[in-house]
Amino acid sequence: MATLTAEKVATLDACLGTYPHTTPLKSGAITSDRIAFRFNEVEPINKAFLMMVRQAKFDVSEMAIATYLQAKAYGKPLTLLPATMMGRFQHGTMFYNSEHGTVTPGSLPGRRVGVRAFSQTTGVWLRGILWKDYGVDLGKVKWVTFEDAHVPEYRDPPGVERAAAGKDMTKMLLEGELDAAIFGGNIPKDPRLKSVIAVPDAAAQEWYNKHATVPVNHMVVVKSALAKSDSGAVREIFRMLAASKKAADLPKPGTIDTIPFGFAAVKPALELMSSYALEMKIIPRRYSVEELFDDTTRAL
Repeated sequence: MATLTAEKVATLDACLGTYPHTTPLKSGAITSDRIAFRFNEVEPINKAFLMMVRQAKFDVSEMAIATYLQAKAYGKPLTLLPATMMGRFQHGTMFYNSEHGTVTPGSLPGRRVGVRAFSQTTGVWLRGILWKDYGVDLGKVKWVTFEDAHVPEYRDPPGVERAAAGKDMTKMLLEGELDAAIFGGNIPKDPRLKSVIAVPDAAAQEWYNKHATVPVNHMVVVKSALAKSDSGAVREIFRMLAASKKAADLPKPGTIDTIPFGFAAVKPALELMSSYALEMKIIPRRYSVEELFDDTTRAL
């Protein structure tokens, strides 16, 4: 809950992951005479997304973009900022156990594929890539999930299987209960696990050459009440986030910017994500990128 100090500085409860581009902000190196942050640490950070969607726990929070799309669809009072906290190429996130034979994108139909949650952003990106770039019929893949969506109103589409309580996705993959699995993070260091998309770095570069964008995983949201009551504070939040990225000297010269800031910079990735999410029944309709922001954040 936002509070005011005697000097009229608004103190905002915030939850952001600790990355090179947030460290200057979280360490106090980036300051403001307008707002201050009271940082809450949540590990893993995806747990904070559920807390924000279901409890409005923070004034400012990191949030996976698929979660935000669903929050938008179900009327959650959140406003998106065009500030990326995590972006990456997704081609190297799906693995199979090579002891049980080879799995390729073309052989996925009919196979059992695990993913933490059907609405997980990494999974949405990867399925979209398989659909658009490899011609995979996603409806013929037997998807197996382990958790509900962060947005409680959402239910997995028909045909998606829920693993039995207590089942572990990595163990199921290694033991042959799953043919492949999508890992959003903490990819197991097991030499038996191979990427379903062969030479994923080259495939990612080809994808980038085609789309001129990076798959955005996490962005930043604020409570809509704050956005409506104090648009200046929202602009200042964005300024501080951008200053923190700059203080971290990112992006490095000659590298791809995987954490784009600004409406124009994030628009191509969000257009793709919205189309992918609709195809997979993650959201009931496609949202234009303009709809995902308010008048203030759309101008950032």
